[in-house]
Amino acid sequence: MPDFNLALLQLDSGIDLEYNLQKGLDACRSAKAMGADMALFPEMWSCGYTIPEDMDALHALAIPADHPFVAAFGALAKELDMAIGITLLERWDPLPRNTLVVFDRHGRRVLTYAKVHTCDFGDECRLTPGDGFYTAELDTRKGPIRLGAMICYDREFPESARILMLQGAEIIVAPNACPLEINRLSQLRGRAYENMTGIATCNYPAGHPDCNGHSAAYDGVAYVPDLPGSRDTCIVEAGGEEGVYMASFDMDMIRDYRRREVHGNAFRRPTLYAALIDEAVQAPFIRKEARR
Repeated sequence: MPDFNLALLQLDSGIDLEYNLQKGLDACRSAKAMGADMALFPEMWSCGYTIPEDMDALHALAIPADHPFVAAFGALAKELDMAIGITLLERWDPLPRNTLVVFDRHGRRVLTYAKVHTCDFGDECRLTPGDGFYTAELDTRKGPIRLGAMICYDREFPESARILMLQGAEIIVAPNACPLEINRLSQLRGRAYENMTGIATCNYPAGHPDCNGHSAAYDGVAYVPDLPGSRDTCIVEAGGEEGVYMASFDMDMIRDYRRREVHGNAFRRPTLYAALIDEAVQAPFIRKEARR
């Protein structure tokens, strides 16, 4: 299979829905012209990751997943013959959700994911957490890919990517809205390595509140037969500037690696992992803001 080209739309946005719509549509057209098979937005593009404290303002800013803003990207995906991952503050009861919608190249909605690990120590305490992790088969012009999704803080929980790997994910997309410094990028590198999956994150550029760019992608392939040691799994890392950055995943290499290497699911011992689903929280990890 030829490379899967994923465009990371490291762009700034505001709170105005129409502005974000037009800028987003233009960016997707640019991504297509660059040879993209899919375009991915930063976290909550519809409102520029704005979460008002005032509850009336928060609900007014949220839009339903079938809003014309979202539907426009589905129509464009079909027009361009290119998948699009659009993000939004989704209207939900009782509180909005932080959501990613993926349209395939035919304009079909194939995946809707709401952020599971909301940042309840901050503004996301006013959002509804998602109810699970999901994968979908993404039909591309080059062949099908099993796609999974997580969002920003989900990266900090190994279980997020692990569950997606167990569901067959080959590529995981991760919209983001926070500083992608060395430790957060190392988390993504680790998730890709331990699960033998490609992972791509798309952030807002430097200048957007609490963001610094550095959108990045990792293919998870640490060892190849013609190299004596391990290789760098990072296939792209942007700087802080606004722009469209391409991550090209060598799917043949990834799939061959997953067939022969030792990570992922081959040697796990899940019968010994019961503590992972124990809901008890012991000191020093007790936090009054945490939701279960």
